[in-house]
Amino acid sequence: MAKTLQLVKFAPKSPDGFYDNVKARVNEYFSATSISKQGNTGMYIKTAAMLSMYFIPYIFIVTGVFQQHLWVFYSLWLIMGFGIAGIGTSVMHDSNHEAYSNNNFVNSMLGGVLNILGGYSRNWRMQHNILHHTYTNVEGLDEDIEAGILLRMSPHKKRYSFHKYQHWYAWFLYGIMNIYWVTAKDYKGLVKYNKTGLLRKEKISFRRAITELSLYKVIYFGYILVLPLLFSGVAWYHVVLGFVLMHMLAGLLLACIFQLAHVMETSEFPEPTEQNRMENSWAVHQLLNTANFAPHNRILSWFIGGLNYQIEHHLFPQICHMHYPRLSVIVKETAAEHNLPYNVQPTFRMALREHAMMLKKLGREDFN
Repeated sequence: MAKTLQLVKFAPKSPDGFYDNVKARVNEYFSATSISKQGNTGMYIKTAAMLSMYFIPYIFIVTGVFQQHLWVFYSLWLIMGFGIAGIGTSVMHDSNHEAYSNNNFVNSMLGGVLNILGGYSRNWRMQHNILHHTYTNVEGLDEDIEAGILLRMSPHKKRYSFHKYQHWYAWFLYGIMNIYWVTAKDYKGLVKYNKTGLLRKEKISFRRAITELSLYKVIYFGYILVLPLLFSGVAWYHVVLGFVLMHMLAGLLLACIFQLAHVMETSEFPEPTEQNRMENSWAVHQLLNTANFAPHNRILSWFIGGLNYQIEHHLFPQICHMHYPRLSVIVKETAAEHNLPYNVQPTFRMALREHAMMLKKLGREDFN
């Protein structure tokens, strides 16, 4: 990694106490309403819906029910793509943040659903919980803004001439993100996290992790490709194309959910000082590098696990997303009292447009 994790430190809490104040008010809200910070009945219903969106179409595919109707066959794969995105943002995400339940076993089981969707929950916790949530938008540390040489998602990354077109081709790369993830990225990540010492936090040896990961991959490709090839009743190339379309849709959806929260013109993309220290405290850093979008779109918010309230999620990742709309009022008011920004794009369409404009700017300008 470009920087050693333990050497990069944030400034102490701001003297005006923003984070202490907002935490106290959020805790007061839960105390006054006598509700749990974890999931509720609505969360359990959503979990069943998301899992059904993925596994029911799969059953239809593998049993060959619609083998005579290719348009239905491909539609089932696309529904599964929506299912991957829904499970990832609404179920797996909260569980791996220990926000789904007070029961560690429940969190572990539902967080582990990622393992049967082609991913690896151990890697995800290291990349997302540790790196992304701690070092949001810090070049060399936050892997969410690292997309290889083809995309420039940080003003501190080297700019090439082809980047001036990235606001056009980025969407295709977002689409193939999941295919790369389920084939090679987890192996590459595991090697990296072993070298940087992050794997030790998972209390597992590198050899065991590689074995575990490989077993999950065999199981995944066994049921998602081999079984449909054997029993769906359609030609092999239709199965492979359906698989690709499923992951391209899921990849595009997931990228459009997460990138709209951070790769925006309102984000600051700060760098550590020569002493490897950040200028702001961690909580202020989150406000300066995160944005909400479409806060009044209840359908979108339901489907993407409240991740349109990314500010609340980054400040309180261990609180279930079902509570974010109420918490947003508290966070916004507290930020205003402390003269801190609270960045929001009113609609999903406007957020997409702003993200595209930011990609264009990053591809054509060197700026800070």
